[in-house]
Amino acid sequence: MILQTILPLWLLAVPALAGMTKTGTLCTVTPSGSRDDSPSIMDAFRECGQNGQINITSGDYTIARVMDVLNLKNCDISIRGKLTWNDDLNYWIRNSVSVTYAQRSTAFRLGGENFTLRGHGEALFDGNGQKWIDRNRDGSNMNGRPISLTLWYAKNVWIDGITWRQAQFWHTFVAHSQNIRMTNLDMKTVSNSRWGTVNTDGFDSWNSQDIVLKNWTVTCGDDCIAVKGNSKNVHVQNATCYESGAMVIGSMGNGVRETVENVLFEDVYTYHASNAAWIKTYPGQGYVRNVTFRNIKFDDVNQPIYVSPCIYSYRNCDSSRLKISDITWENISGTSRYNVAAAVYCSGSVPCTGLKFKNIDIRPKNGGTAKRLCTNINSDSGLDCTGRCPAGWVQQLSGNA
Repeated sequence: MILQTILPLWLLAVPALAGMTKTGTLCTVTPSGSRDDSPSIMDAFRECGQNGQINITSGDYTIARVMDVLNLKNCDISIRGKLTWNDDLNYWIRNSVSVTYAQRSTAFRLGGENFTLRGHGEALFDGNGQKWIDRNRDGSNMNGRPISLTLWYAKNVWIDGITWRQAQFWHTFVAHSQNIRMTNLDMKTVSNSRWGTVNTDGFDSWNSQDIVLKNWTVTCGDDCIAVKGNSKNVHVQNATCYESGAMVIGSMGNGVRETVENVLFEDVYTYHASNAAWIKTYPGQGYVRNVTFRNIKFDDVNQPIYVSPCIYSYRNCDSSRLKISDITWENISGTSRYNVAAAVYCSGSVPCTGLKFKNIDIRPKNGGTAKRLCTNINSDSGLDCTGRCPAGWVQQLSGNA
């Protein structure tokens, strides 16, 4: 009789699945000490991903398999541990999940509605990035090299308090998503070898709207925060970017019609970056409109303000039908690496209109007079142009112009 009473309680206390226990609607994951903790985490998503809570406790976790969860609903996910994606590069190249954009893929994809992913300032994502950097050898967009975290068809999401170190590729990607808030995030991917940190963007959005990014610190080898095609209503505030491309619209318009509108970048500091506040499009179709870069400060930036309708190829610049209009640069100050403060070239087919420059103070770090090069922009922009910007003017300079 006593045994019959005790037995059910004993069963409740035993993990139903190794590394994961469920109590009511709460799933708790603990490190298993195995070569792969992803099955336990996926068990938690299956058991508590809808109308539940998931608690990934402190400790070290190894992730050796893709985690793809697209049916989250009314779920709070808490992570206090370190998640390390293993260095079986061949597995990830073969199995990372496609996210359609530019044939890119991801190692961790979340979708659904009404969920949070909180790290409490303790969660750490380690992508074994040096292995990918050395494998890539300064190549561009290596197939199968996975984005660290992707939001995919996600709605009403808050991500907060997570640190990234040595991401595999882009740190975060938001696609086909709406009402996304991402706060207090810290990202750093650097290289200790001869190879550079190519394509380690901090953030990229695509086909998404109503996004807030606040309190970010990013060190990476590419765009810090990039708003790509078919994104709208994006607010970026209080970001610090090192060794990156800082705040950028694009790239976009590569063979398809794309649009971006209603974007505000404000209260940003960037150091030793390629650019600070800029727009890059392919010679395509669509538009960029109603974008503001405000309160942007920087030191040692290659070419702080830059606009190109023909990025990367630097050809067919005047054939672009992707209209750029109603863009404001306000309170932009700092030092440029060379003597060009701004280079703005707009397509001859659709010249830029409604560009506004207010309180621009950019000085070459080694002294001298800053140049401001402009072509095909509205005459009342407020930018005191010192000369014409040639078609195909490159994004990064190697010396004074």
